[in-house]
Amino acid sequence: MWMPRLLSTVLIMPALWAAGAVTGGAEPLTVEPVSVADRKAVFATVESIDQAAARTRLGGTLVELAIDEGSAVSRGARLALVEDPKLALEMRAVEARIQSLQAQRALARTELNRIAELRRSGTVAQARLDQAQTNLDVVDRALAAVRAEKSVLTQQQAEGVVLAPAEGRVLRVHVTEGTVVLPGETVATIAAERYILRLYLPERHARFIGEGDRVAVGARGLAGPAAAGGELRQGRVRQVYPEMQQGRVVADVEVEGLGDFFVGERVPVYVDTGTRETIVLPPAYLFERFGVSFVRLEDGREAVVQPGLATEGGIEILSGLRPGDVLLEPEGAR
Repeated sequence: MWMPRLLSTVLIMPALWAAGAVTGGAEPLTVEPVSVADRKAVFATVESIDQAAARTRLGGTLVELAIDEGSAVSRGARLALVEDPKLALEMRAVEARIQSLQAQRALARTELNRIAELRRSGTVAQARLDQAQTNLDVVDRALAAVRAEKSVLTQQQAEGVVLAPAEGRVLRVHVTEGTVVLPGETVATIAAERYILRLYLPERHARFIGEGDRVAVGARGLAGPAAAGGELRQGRVRQVYPEMQQGRVVADVEVEGLGDFFVGERVPVYVDTGTRETIVLPPAYLFERFGVSFVRLEDGREAVVQPGLATEGGIEILSGLRPGDVLLEPEGAR
């Protein structure tokens, strides 16, 4: 008759796991204590590395809005249009002045040509010719100035188009169509395409984390990888901020494949915070009966064990085994 044994946790040597796997359970597996990294589970939030604000450059009325929250935009894409009715009136006034100056210029040039003919025949003095030339030059300068003023108005009208400052996804739209906006007012906030996990660790774990460290990232959802059956992904600590926030260390973790996550979504992350002793068994050495996990000892007895989370090399065993125990694979696993 067997009895379950509660022991301090220890670990099976990785080399022995490999031996058991290669021989398909023909050789026994001996439990020996080994120190392993202790992982703490925390939650990190998905954040964009950069957030850009699309702002108006012109004051007026927002007559067009081409985006909504969640819209994917490219750099330079048209997001909205702002119009100022006064600019259209000023443009018409400038165009009228240009037409007037063009007529004056034509008259001044005709006058200059007539006086030049009279000067060649000696009918008028040179001063009269110089005066006619000056009149034409004055009109030309005035026409150039008004055309420059028209270019300014044209540029102001063009600045009514609000463009995306960066490629990414729209997080928030701050205005609606018909809103009166001022120069520099934010129309939308855009999250750049690059995303990171922002991690908040308790102060006691600050000495265990550094730039370049590897962390394990769980599956989406708050249940974690053990409940969801997902595999852990590897991430790298990109930056550790020098200032604590409310007694917590803030760090950024780079992970591939965060582009389809929601900004602000919480993801389980496992960080190494020291070492501890534990047992890890290959799954082939475990079997269940009536919802209880068992292992088979070398002498043929069966022992009840308490499995924990899946980890590198197998499944952690919380209790039921001790160093020196020899295990065999159950007959059904062969």
